[in-house]
Amino acid sequence: MKPAPFAYHRPSSLSEAIALLLRYDGEAKVLAGGQSLMPVVNMRLARPAALIDLEGVPDLNGIRVDGDRVVFGAMTRHVSVERAPEVRTHLPILARAMSYVGHLAIRSRGTIGGSLAHADPAAELPALAALLDGQFTLSGPNGERALGWSDFFLSYLTTALEPAEILTSISFAIPPPRTRWSFREVARRHGDYALVGIGALTRLAPDDTLEDARIALFGVGPTPVRLHDAERALRGQRPDAAAFAGIAAEAGRSLDPDSDVHASAGYRRDVARTLIARVLAETTEHAA
Repeated sequence: MKPAPFAYHRPSSLSEAIALLLRYDGEAKVLAGGQSLMPVVNMRLARPAALIDLEGVPDLNGIRVDGDRVVFGAMTRHVSVERAPEVRTHLPILARAMSYVGHLAIRSRGTIGGSLAHADPAAELPALAALLDGQFTLSGPNGERALGWSDFFLSYLTTALEPAEILTSISFAIPPPRTRWSFREVARRHGDYALVGIGALTRLAPDDTLEDARIALFGVGPTPVRLHDAERALRGQRPDAAAFAGIAAEAGRSLDPDSDVHASAGYRRDVARTLIARVLAETTEHAA
């Protein structure tokens, strides 16, 4: 299909982009790669009065290490995140997760900020933000503000971004030394959104008990889901199959996924239980 008519703007500065958003008073959409936006515009599920393309705005691209965090400009392409030495060294679970995002053509155009602002709960990046303590920098007419991931993601396809605000950068925490990781998802086909997905980080104490654990699920709720209760229960335990199976069973009972044309709630809950136990076991094999 063809989209409904819209104006197109390509600002050359962040202030110009924010001014355009103010002018359209909530009727404009930010174009940051367009791999999620353009299909819904073409199907007329969204009818923005204008698209504001951030491609020409400087300083929104790039990856750098800042202390114990890796900072990403919002317009950094997926493929750049996937291949960056900084990511492979400090956030290998993120590099692995990026290989599940669509296909190479999509990763070559899509951006990390565009995906996170789209906030699809079946997408990989929101869950990685939850797992790695994502911090979001938002710029608007009143200046900058910073939000943590749990305040940024509000509901299905809904974030805390105000109509005249732009997500300009995101940072992820670098896991401490001795952290191990695993990432898995189940989808109908490679490149599809996940029916259920999971990322996990664990760290062993000198006595080989679990000193820390982090688990984030996607595809099982309106936002990414951190299993805080399971994480607390794992600390101090021996990392064995029985412990992981018990944690997975209890965590599965706490989930409340939706049913849709792709999978029932019961199926998603069962897959989540299986994946929780599996990735926790695998964290003994994948050293970060």
